Amino acid sequence: MHIATIGLDLAKNIFQVHGIDCEGNIAIQRSLRRGDAVNFFGKLPPCLVGIEACVTAHHRAREIGRFGHTVRVMPPAYVKPYVK
Repeated sequence: MHIATIGLDLAKNIFQVHGIDCEGNIAIQRSLRRGDAVNFFGKLPPCLVGIEACVTAHHRAREIGRFGHTVRVMPPAYVKPYVK
């Protein structure tokens, strides 16, 4: 299964990952510890990754982008409509 887009929710210790394929089906949904995030994205083929802007978002975006992923940092106001 090919992951097209990933939404990454950054927190202090646990990151939430939600990935969908090209058809919009859930491809992956899991939690990652802070130290495991870089290794996780290093093993994935390049895809689009969306991150809500926060203090560490730009640093994480650079780390993830090194593996060929396209990373978009979004303002919190744009993310709020997706929170259920």
